[in-house]
Amino acid sequence: MADKKKAGAFDIRIVIAALIGIYGVVLTVLGLVQSQPETDKAAGININLWGGIGMLVFTALFVLWARLRPIAVPVDDKPSEQ
Repeated sequence: MADKKKAGAFDIRIVIAALIGIYGVVLTVLGLVQSQPETDKAAGININLWGGIGMLVFTALFVLWARLRPIAVPVDDKPSEQ
């Protein structure tokens, strides 16, 4: 029976969470510093702020999912025969 190892940082959920998290931080900062005329263009809703917060929540949920249900990768100790 092969041993199992966690995928860790190479889990695709962590990669997706990191990318969306970076965009979320950028949008949140832009939403915090944008001017009133920019907000007025979006019908008075600070869409950058809300979009950024939504992305950060999504990121937190993905990281939580990856932590609670890690992917187990089988490890084969025998070298493959060719």
